[in-house]
Order: sequence, then C-alpha cells, then structure tokens
Amino acid sequence: MSVVIIGGNDRMHRLYKDTCAEYGCRAKVFTQPQSTMAQKIGNADLMIVFTNTVSHKMTKRALGQAKRCNAKVERCHSSSLTALHAILSEHCLRCKSRSCCKNRLSS
Repeated sequence: MSVVIIGGNDRMHRLYKDTCAEYGCRAKVFTQPQSTMAQKIGNADLMIVFTNTVSHKMTKRALGQAKRCNAKVERCHSSSLTALHAILSEHCLRCKSRSCCKNRLSS
C-alpha cells in the first residue's frame, strides 16, 4: 500500500516514513510545498493531510491529485505519531486481517 503524507512537522519526516514502513506501507512525505508535488505524488492508495500544518494551496493541489488517482483521503488536525498510527491501523490492509495494530497501540 502506498501512502502520501501532506503536511506535518519537518523534523518528523523520517519518523513518518518509518512508521508507515512498520505497517508495510511505502510512504512519500511532503512537509513543504514543492512545484512538482503533483507529479511526485503518483498513484497513492491513501493520502493523509495534516490540516494544522499545511497551507490551503498545498491542500488543494494534493486533493486534486488524489481525485485523479482515486486515492482515499484522510484529514487529521493533529500531526502526531499517535494520529498517524490510528489512521494507518484503520486503513492498513495487512492489519485488517490481523490484530497487530491493536497490540502496537496498546503498548
């Protein structure tokens, strides 16, 4: 499953990618606006938009690309790792068949 994260904190870029890898997902993280962001997003399965830390212009570009590639869009006001864990446990294909996410969140 491929995940695109729009927004978030610059210093947590690596943590976002590592967390997605724990769930068996490939992640692309865009914390700052880029002119070629729409081309770099590609065909994502899930797009997570951290609305507290992203500009309206960047959100509009990302949602336009999500509509083109039929990606699920999840908006979250918080850009914390706990919020990312909750979103991934809800959408992760591997975790829908197992209870690995419940164990990870409870510890």
